[in-house]
Amino acid sequence: MLDSDVAMLYHYETKNINKSMKRNIERFPEDFCFRLTENEINSLRFQTGTLNKNGRGQHSKYLPYVYTEQGISMLAGVLKNDIAIKVSLNIIRAFIEMRKFIVNNGQVFERLTNVEYKLLEHDKKFDEVFNELQKNEENKFQQQITSMIDLY
Repeated sequence: MLDSDVAMLYHYETKNINKSMKRNIERFPEDFCFRLTENEINSLRFQTGTLNKNGRGQHSKYLPYVYTEQGISMLAGVLKNDIAIKVSLNIIRAFIEMRKFIVNNGQVFERLTNVEYKLLEHDKKFDEVFNELQKNEENKFQQQITSMIDLY
C-alpha cells in the first residue's frame, strides 16, 4: 500500500507515518517498505489518473513509500493511537482472508489444470480415432470405386 493510503487508514499524516518508519528503520527492511522510483510513480499516475492538474498534488516533493503486508504489520507496533491499533488488526485479518482465498482458489486452479490436461488427452485420442475412421472410409470408398470399375 502507498504511504498515503496507510496514513489515511491509521488517521496519521503521511509524513508522520514515514517519520515513524525512519525512526525505527531496523524494523523495516526492503521487503517490508521501499520507495517507488520516478518511473513507477509516473506509471501509477498514468494508470490511475490521480494527478491533479490544477493545484495541489501536481508535483510531489518526495517519492512515496510502499508498505507490504509485513510493513503494515510492523507499523502496528510502532504507531500508538487506538485507531492505528484497530485498523492494523483489520488489515491483518484482511490479509489472512486474502491468503485463505488464494489457497482455496489455488486448489481450484490446480483441479482445472488437471481437467484441462485430461481433456487434451481425450482430444488426442478422438483425433486418432477420427483419423483411423477417415482412413477406413477412404479405403472403403476406393474399394467401392474399384468394384464399380470392375463391373463395367
